[in-house]
Amino acid sequence: MNQSLVNKYNIPGPRYTSYPTVPYWEEDLFSADQWMDTLKRSFEETNDTDGISIYIHLPFCESLCTFCACHKRITKQHRVEEPYIETVLKEWKMYVDVLGNRPKIKELHLGGGTPTFFKPGNLKMLLEGIFALADIDACPEFSFEGHPNNTTAEHLETLYSLGFRRVSFGVQDYDPKVQKTINRIQPFEKVAAVTSMARAIGYESISNDLVFGLPHQTWESMKHTIEKTRQLKPDRVAFYSYAHVPWIKGVGQRGFDESDLPSPALKRALYEKGKSLLEEMGYIEIGMDHFALPTDSLYKAIEDKTIHRNFMGYSSSSTQVMIGLGMSAISDSWYAFAQNDKSVEDYTARVKSGSLPVFRGHILNEEDLAVRKHILNLMCNLETSWNEENMSLPEMPDILLRLEEMEQDGLIEIQPGSLKVTAAGRGFVRNIAMAFDVRMIRKQPQTRIFSMTV
Repeated sequence: MNQSLVNKYNIPGPRYTSYPTVPYWEEDLFSADQWMDTLKRSFEETNDTDGISIYIHLPFCESLCTFCACHKRITKQHRVEEPYIETVLKEWKMYVDVLGNRPKIKELHLGGGTPTFFKPGNLKMLLEGIFALADIDACPEFSFEGHPNNTTAEHLETLYSLGFRRVSFGVQDYDPKVQKTINRIQPFEKVAAVTSMARAIGYESISNDLVFGLPHQTWESMKHTIEKTRQLKPDRVAFYSYAHVPWIKGVGQRGFDESDLPSPALKRALYEKGKSLLEEMGYIEIGMDHFALPTDSLYKAIEDKTIHRNFMGYSSSSTQVMIGLGMSAISDSWYAFAQNDKSVEDYTARVKSGSLPVFRGHILNEEDLAVRKHILNLMCNLETSWNEENMSLPEMPDILLRLEEMEQDGLIEIQPGSLKVTAAGRGFVRNIAMAFDVRMIRKQPQTRIFSMTV
């Protein structure tokens, strides 16, 4: 990648798992009643073949990984499991009552935190409670995040018996010095053993999360990690940029000196060289930060243009309704977003009182919906069009002016009414999407709130 372009475009910017992004939600215009109205509307618009998605946030971890920016609760006390499950199931019952008709679950993801913190029997109790109030799609997409150090054969077998066919293992990096710094000690042998177990049980898609830009990373250490990944040949690789946001996440991301982080030039080189090595191994780049083998459903979704991006990341299926359950989970009705209370105590108290634990959100207007479609098109398919009336924006002349320099730099190709991201522009897709972000343009942040784009 051209280093002058890296220097030019490496600015703070959103990852666009939603639009508007959370800092630009109009929370003062939001209410839980409005949220429920949009949810019911969206559910009614969903035909019998569509189904809904469910994200369940399981926030507990036994130790703190100092690179992590997730909402979590650190504890070794496993007595928290059953009360938390009871609360999640109460929240789910509230949603089912509001929807009126029995929902059909097409997609379900267990995220965290550490989902495999929970005992297999407790995960079974949770999921059977969810399924008791819903139908299951004929071809469901059920997945979970597994920690290689504590994911057991019983975890894998229990979840497989409940319909799970995809698991993502958080590897991050195999270098001992990096692992010690980020407090994530897990030998390659642990990842290899749990991968072998998952394959033997019948999991159809195994993913590895790798992170570049971590403290003390060098190309040699990154190359070592990718070469180890080659031995396991996961079906997908999420190759994430470390988002250093200690001003938001506090002590967790201050467990090392910032001088330990790779320079911006080295960080980008880690990605570019890592990407080349992954492509040599047969992986195909999907959207932003993701790679898949041609046999994986994520690649097939790219071919079919059915790939979707939301708060769960990239998905091979798309639903109009996504219900987030648990502490800090975010729900999406397409017409609105709603986020749950961000502490276990507040979340539990709200549910026990009989109220949905929603504490903030945003109702999308017509402009938001059009911009959202453009950004989704860019993040998923690397192209967008404004030929159709509902995709045209009054700000299009200004948007095109903002894109002009990117076109001159060879990052995009603009035709009358449409735009395509070039091969050279893939690494700058966040910057390209930012040109459409009219809310951010109108209200530039006074302080830094996003990680760097490159």
